Amino acid sequence: MEQQLGFDQQPLEHGGAFQASVPASAVVEAYNLRREFRSGNSLVQALRGVTLRIEAGEFVVLRGRSGSGKTTLLNILVGLDDPTEGEVILLGQRLRHLKEQARARLRREAVGMVFQNAHLFPSLTALENVEVPLRLVHMEPRERRQRAQAVLERVGLAHRLHHRGLELSGGEQQRVALARALVHEPRLLVADEPTGNLDTTTARAMMQLLREVAHERGIGLLMATHDPEAVTLADRVLEISDGTLR
Repeated sequence: MEQQLGFDQQPLEHGGAFQASVPASAVVEAYNLRREFRSGNSLVQALRGVTLRIEAGEFVVLRGRSGSGKTTLLNILVGLDDPTEGEVILLGQRLRHLKEQARARLRREAVGMVFQNAHLFPSLTALENVEVPLRLVHMEPRERRQRAQAVLERVGLAHRLHHRGLELSGGEQQRVALARALVHEPRLLVADEPTGNLDTTTARAMMQLLREVAHERGIGLLMATHDPEAVTLADRVLEISDGTLR
């Protein structure tokens, strides 16, 4: 039987779920993305005509050296930055048509993000950290606690619910960060070097967990990484070099 995260699959009812008009299989699409910026007297071309599509339930790895454009691309795909040219369609919404408030709402309700550093609130427990996104949509306390506990159990931290951030290992902190990114049931999960600070064994376990969750829940997963192990787990691998996908 397919393993489940342990919480229901209904959209958030508190604060109103973002209603995307996206086709069932398309999570994010990008067309001819170019990003230029000035550094002193030089014009830097961070992206040079990038086109891609991420499907629901697909684990896509984005590989490239530092400075190749990985983080710039991720930021543009979730609306944290704007391309100089080109278009992004995130969950059926053309980002260039959305004001920042609408973009923020779309990210809050339908996008999960995990980074190299867990960015936990050190004074909060694992459970309280995971509850944060649900507080932002004003979910009732009992419901948000149940949902946060369920997703922490799914990532293997049932025994660490009430431990604060500094009491957790690096791998455990990253699992809390993943649980926090998943608790609001996103359609797209973006991970930027999420295993960069982990040892080899913990990193592989983390990537396997990411892959399982993406497949189970039909989440489009795009992970930027240098880790060669990711290639063996991904459904598809994209290589970026000098701002160009190869």
